Formats: sequence, structure tokens, C-alpha cells
Amino acid sequence: MIVSTLDITHINCTPFQDQRPGTAGLRKKVSVFRQPHYLECFVQAIFDTLKLPQGARLVIGGDGRYHNAEAIQTIIRIAAANGIREIIVGQNGLLSTPAASLVIRKYKAAAGFILTASHNPGGPDGDFGLKFNTPSGGQATEQVTEAVFRTSQQLSGYRIASLPPVDLVRTGNTKCGELDIQVIDPVADYAMLMQELFDFAAIRTWLQDGHRIRFDAMHGVTGPYARRILVDLLGCPPDSILHAESLPDFGGLHPDPNPIDAAELVAESLRPDSADLLAASDGDGDRNMILGPGFFLSPGDSVAMMLASLQLLPGYRNGVAGVARSMPTSRALDVVAAELGIPCYETPTGWRFFCNLLEAGLIGLCGEESFGTSSAHVREKDGLWAVLFWINLLAARHRSLKQIADEHWRHHGRHYYQRWDYYTADTSRANAMLGALRSALPGLCGRQFGTAQIESADDFHYRDPVDGSESAHQGIRLVFSDGARIVYRLSGTGTAGATLRVYLERHVRDAAAIDRPTSEVLAPLGNLAAALARIGEFIGADAPTGMI
Repeated sequence: MIVSTLDITHINCTPFQDQRPGTAGLRKKVSVFRQPHYLECFVQAIFDTLKLPQGARLVIGGDGRYHNAEAIQTIIRIAAANGIREIIVGQNGLLSTPAASLVIRKYKAAAGFILTASHNPGGPDGDFGLKFNTPSGGQATEQVTEAVFRTSQQLSGYRIASLPPVDLVRTGNTKCGELDIQVIDPVADYAMLMQELFDFAAIRTWLQDGHRIRFDAMHGVTGPYARRILVDLLGCPPDSILHAESLPDFGGLHPDPNPIDAAELVAESLRPDSADLLAASDGDGDRNMILGPGFFLSPGDSVAMMLASLQLLPGYRNGVAGVARSMPTSRALDVVAAELGIPCYETPTGWRFFCNLLEAGLIGLCGEESFGTSSAHVREKDGLWAVLFWINLLAARHRSLKQIADEHWRHHGRHYYQRWDYYTADTSRANAMLGALRSALPGLCGRQFGTAQIESADDFHYRDPVDGSESAHQGIRLVFSDGARIVYRLSGTGTAGATLRVYLERHVRDAAAIDRPTSEVLAPLGNLAAALARIGEFIGADAPTGMI
């Protein structure tokens, strides 16, 4: 396809009032994004805010969910009308979120658009999302996303170029006047990097010795990545991958790698003939769940154990300068970092808060409780990277997943951890509950509950150590004298209603007590958390709608 000139039109329209990005971009129902001018206005607001230089390079890709391909064509036309002269896009419109971050960094793009609603359901009645990443490959800061929202409220319209549809099926270059569009293999650069970070030869030997893995792609974007890396490069049988085909509705699945939504994989882990490692990733490939035979590894334990064994892996033999976790995440990482003598930073929820620390070289490993883990190799969390890390670690340690966990807990103690979710369709009720709890904080500090006392009670306020930016009201924390902790916050990833997340944690140092069931250890703390916040009174829920 050759187009000699770009015909650019300005379309007049009124601003949309609901285009404030959340912690990971703008997420709405597909029907919202398909409104006339809706996507166009949001993309124009981004370009008006970023003010990219004429001739800049842009990366575009997504998780393949419904409306992905159509939206990419729209973004290409608006990008061309705003002076972009080179676009790199994944074949079939696909790029996992970590792969997009890598491509942005590797090819020195001025920005990237990632079309995803992550782990949210897909399909015509599902969710859609769009976020934009910086030249570092990381998510835009809160200050930038707020600036985009302000711009979106002042738009008089948008600019768009008249272009025929770009063929996204075949790799190669297309010229449209001064615009160059390069469709790339979405897996190649990522697979190359994984071979640099991990010992593929050792993994192949481990697999040849009779060990097995089982990976659930959940019909998300990681299917092609898993086939290329696990099957083609490492030699796993093709049936090692469940739900390998990327589908626009994720096959009706909720593509969230947790014990509830990946129940089929959990059931496999309980069979007598279970694989040595079972794992899953989500719709856009940035989350992970790790299982062993009859054993679930919590995300907080996972990142802590990764740090403890980091130098066994080729790409991490020099260790890291520091680590970070989101505030609600288990403090297991803090204990390992303290033993190694490196700092552990506590940030608000949202991967973008890790990006400044990564760019400044202050950290090299980070994780969050919502099944996200990564290192400095990209500026996004990375699900398949975490799976490869654990496969390599099993091969290097010659231990089962449960044996590695038991050894870790005997040395560091065990951080029992659970998240209780309370969904309400009425967001105002959840906000009222948190407001009342904030007002009660001064009176909670010092109160006695059984044998434990509340040592501190606060509303987490974060000051970025790199740029000094501040983020207030990031979650309410109650810390007890016996090593227990309760955290309350609202989820920022849904598209309707509100989910109150209550995080429960208890650090048990007695090696004889590390095999107690999590529910047994944490149920009393969860009941106390519900009573202190008056969850039943405000939300009308007598029990959590979900427990992870």
C-alpha cells in the first residue's frame, strides 16, 4: 500500500466527562469506547499533552481483546495526523504488555500505546482499555495522566488522517506518504531477551530428566509467547499449554491468574500426577500465578523467594541495588532485603510507582500482591518472565516448589497473607466507609485487641524518593504489636461499582507453626478488620465476595 500524501481532517465534537485514567490507563466497557469520537478524543488528548516531536516513533499493540484491531487502525490515523512518522505495531495487533515495554525501550520510541484492560473480561459486553507509556517503557506518571484528563475536558475535537486499513496480518513495512508503519513479530525481541536472562540449557536438561510444566495462557496474549518459548525453544510438549489460542473474548474466561479464576489449573495441581510447576498469566501477559503439586505460592512469598535466590540465575548474578513492593503486599520481601543489607521501598499500588525507582537504578526487583512481579529488564510487570524465573530456579536448586518454600519459611518466618474482597455496586457507600475509618484512626492507635495492641494507624502517604512527587490517601494501615497488619483500600481496576480490598497479614516466626492453614491463621484477623471498619453497616456485606 502506498499513499502519496496524508489527507488530515479536524473533527469537531464536545469533550467526554469520564476520561480520567486510573492506575493503568483508561478502562471502560467496550460499548463506551465504541461511541462516536470517544477513543479519538482520548487519543488526541494524549498527543496534545505529550507534545511529541514531529517525526517521532510510536509503538502500538494490545492483548487481542474485542475491539483491539479496530482501535489500532483509529490510533494509527490519529497518530499520523499529529506528526508521528514511524509506527511499530505487533503482528495481528498483538503485543503483551511487558513485550510492548521492551519494544519501546529497544527501538527508542517516543511513546507507546497499549490496548488492554489487563485481567478484566473481554468480548462485546466486556471491558476495553488504553494506556500510554513513556520512552522508558513505563507507564505515564500520575501527574501526566491528570494532565491528559484536564486536556480531554478542553478539547474542541481531534485531528485524523484519511488512510486505508493497515494490513496487520503480515510482518513488514508499509509506506503511507511520510508515514512508515512496521509490523513486527510480537514475540521475537522478547524471546531473545529471556534467553539472555535465564539458563535455557539448564531448563532443557531439567525437562529432559522427566520434570513437567503446565502453563495456562487463559486465551490471552501469552499463548504465542508460550508456544515460542516453552515449546519451540525449551522443548515442552505442545499440550503443556492450556488455552493457548488468543481469543477476543478470552473464550469466555475471566483472564485473571488467581486460584478462583484459574480453578482448572488449581485442580490439576491437586492431582497425583501433577506437573512439577503449574503457572498462569492474564489477558495482557503482565500477571502470574505459581503453583506446585498441592501447593499455591502467594505473590508476596514469590518475590521474597526470588530475591533470596536471585544470584543463581544468569541475568542476576550481580544481585540488585534494592527492591520494592506495593504497600498492601506482604512484608516478606522486607525481611529478605534486610538480611541482604539492601533497601526495600514501599510504594502505592500501581506499577507506575516502581518506574521511577527502576529508572534511577535504585531497585532491580519489584512485586505487588495482585500477582505482578518483574525486574529491571522492562518497566512493566511480566507474567511469563516470572514463570521462567521459577522454572529456572527449580532447575538450579534441584528442589520442589514446596521444599524451596519450606526452607525459606524456616529461615525467615512465614508471612501468612490473604486478601478479602467486598464488592458493592454503590461506590459512595465504600467511600463513606473509608472516610469514617480515616476519621477514627487517631483513636485506634494504642487500642488493645486480645494480646495485641495497634502500634500504628495511618492513611498511607507516599513521597517519591526520585522526583519528590506526593500521593495521598493510598490505603489505610493498621499495624499490630504481634506482627499482624490490616490494610484497606479500594481497587482501581474495575469499570463499574467498587471493590473494597482488605489485606490481612501475620508474620509467624515459629518454625513449628508454618504449616497451619492460612484461613485458620487469618480468619480472626479478618473478622476484626470487618468489625473495625463496620463493613456490614456501610456495604451491607456479611462476608467477603471473594478471598484470595
